Amino acid sequence: MTVVRCAWGDSTPEYAAYHDDEWGVELHGETALYERLTLESFQSGLSWLTILRKRESFRRAFAGFSPAAVAEFGDDDVARLMADASVVRNRAKIDAALRNARAVRALDVPLDDLLWSFAPSGPRTRPATLADVPATSPESVAMAKELKRRGFTFLGPTTCYALMQATGMVDDHVSTCFRARQPVSDR
Repeated sequence: MTVVRCAWGDSTPEYAAYHDDEWGVELHGETALYERLTLESFQSGLSWLTILRKRESFRRAFAGFSPAAVAEFGDDDVARLMADASVVRNRAKIDAALRNARAVRALDVPLDDLLWSFAPSGPRTRPATLADVPATSPESVAMAKELKRRGFTFLGPTTCYALMQATGMVDDHVSTCFRARQPVSDR
């Protein structure tokens, strides 16, 4: 039997596994959400496949994405990361990962509660094709604005929308995809 996926999910085995098991699945917890927001930031301007292939290296390099651990990283850690070819060596993105870990630690609410407060409520129209999937939404614009206000960086509306898709805040599996639920559930 042939499995019908969103078109991007059929292009490589890594994409298929990510599409089938993670993308659009509700994700909670500080470490898991910090990992995703960090990886989405690193993906900016690159292929998501590049990030997926380096994911385990990112986990090792960034202390398993423990915000408390990464918040303590200093100049030696930045130098180590800039020399580590197994991750994306972009100074602005590395600095953002550290700053964002510190912003997580400074929150007055759990990261889970903050991010999920922007999940759309009410019914949504399921995209028929990839061309129908938006790059941003009013909720992702609001999320980016609030994260910036709270000291986060490298998380604009497009990156926030990708985060919302990756963590199940929105379900953008196209209508023909086996993962599609009809109608898109309220959150």
